[in-house]
Amino acid sequence: MYSTVIITGASSGFGKGFAERLAPHCRRMILIARRESVLQEMATAIHTQHGTTVDVWPCDLADSQARAALLTKLCTVTDKSILLINNAGLGDYGEFCTAEQERNRALIEVNMTAPVELTRTMLPAMLQADKAGIINIASLAADLAIPDFAMYAASKAFVASFSEALRIELNKTNIHVTAVCPGPVHTGFGDVARRTGKSKKEVPFRKWFYSTVPCVVNTALKAVEKNKPRCYPSLKIRIAGLFVRCAPLWLLRLIMSTRPRKATPIT
Repeated sequence: MYSTVIITGASSGFGKGFAERLAPHCRRMILIARRESVLQEMATAIHTQHGTTVDVWPCDLADSQARAALLTKLCTVTDKSILLINNAGLGDYGEFCTAEQERNRALIEVNMTAPVELTRTMLPAMLQADKAGIINIASLAADLAIPDFAMYAASKAFVASFSEALRIELNKTNIHVTAVCPGPVHTGFGDVARRTGKSKKEVPFRKWFYSTVPCVVNTALKAVEKNKPRCYPSLKIRIAGLFVRCAPLWLLRLIMSTRPRKATPIT
């Protein structure tokens, strides 16, 4: 579908899912994440199986200096068709009053600053391309304030709003912008979001509410191809998203007060 595909957070979860799904359909792939060894293994497997050229650009997106070096390299990327997938994200599960300031800073850098900077860097090349797409991984949380996920939900609201505004600005160009708003999915995200010393038995979401990585990846790719502004993978997430957008705030507050929460210490 695209000559060059750029994926952040490519070493696991959605990022790995996008890489595996798109590998047979692109000429060049640029994988961005912190874990270089994992990316190298992925690159070898993808090139061996599909012949795709894979560039591994390890980067900690929470580090401003590392991110600046990455942006310099991205300035050199040009092609006839380009897809940028801003997938990397951090979470922090626990009450805000006990949140670590460094964790808050890193979450803002990865979830908000990095997508803005990468998108701004790639836009000149995308405007010159015959076809281009931007997939920003937001969340159902973009429409909903979530206790114990206050910073994460707020950052995803930013991603969704940024995507909507950018889409309007680019509506007369060849660039499709789609915000993907999945619900909870079984990836490594939960382990990273869990604070040190908290029980792994703690489940912040209802089990029946989870979706799968392939569902999110496939739905997102179809959405950006059809130039849809937002994508809510799976019927249950679409229904939940519609309800959240239509429900009065007092009702949402009442509902959210009943969700499983309160991360507990390991015993």
